[in-house]
Amino acid sequence: MTDTTRPKISARSVERVFAAETDNPVHALGPFDLDIADGEFCCIVGPSGCGKSTFLRIVAGLLRPSAGAVEVDLAGTSKTPIAMVFQDYGIYPWKTVEANVRFGLEVGGMSKRDAREKALFWLGRLGLTEFRNAYPDKLSGGMRQRVAIARALAVEPEILLMDEPFAALDAQLRQILQEELLALWEADKRTVLFITHSLEEAIVLGDRVLVMTARPGRMLESVQVPFDRPRTPELRAEPEFNEFKAGLWDHLKLQVEQYLNELRTVEEEGDER
Repeated sequence: MTDTTRPKISARSVERVFAAETDNPVHALGPFDLDIADGEFCCIVGPSGCGKSTFLRIVAGLLRPSAGAVEVDLAGTSKTPIAMVFQDYGIYPWKTVEANVRFGLEVGGMSKRDAREKALFWLGRLGLTEFRNAYPDKLSGGMRQRVAIARALAVEPEILLMDEPFAALDAQLRQILQEELLALWEADKRTVLFITHSLEEAIVLGDRVLVMTARPGRMLESVQVPFDRPRTPELRAEPEFNEFKAGLWDHLKLQVEQYLNELRTVEEEGDER
């Protein structure tokens, strides 16, 4: 049973250094510290290359930290305690929509009958039932992303990790999927860690917005989103929303400028060689 007084995800002095072809290794992340409560929806924003995705992969167990540790307090009620949704969908092109969603359930030991029933339930929730026999190359980008979300939610993970899942979508479709994700989250309040480059998206979705510094990524600011739930699309037009967004941008802008200056320096050094 999960201890509700403990963070669901706890990171302490986490760092990640990648070997490079040159003599200089790349210090991508940290030291980074973070606590996320059970059922919290946290959004992470920061400049490109600041280690956002690296941190997500460390939480997922796909990467090991070079230093520090991440602890995840699991209740042990799910056979797939952590599920991840990627920007590039990550679904299998040779499997149908239904087979993609069933896959994780069957790998977890669920019978084919039960897996099919649960897959069809989630396909219905995400408006994909009539496409269950289609292959991914016949779907739009938004529909492929819905398949990826359905597959992740079907295994009922305690923690859902999302790495810029809507970044490649047009503005209208992105807003629709944001609203659908919020409705799904409201239904069961699972813990979500969501990476985005969009401040607007982070504010609409998150309980809290975490702002990271330029590489190596550290915690610059942790800000509670002050708007009540449920949040409607009209919130984006409210003056208070735009004031809050502008305040976050004031902090993030300096980090983006630092990142751009580092890129210019690297390019200049390359030209000199």
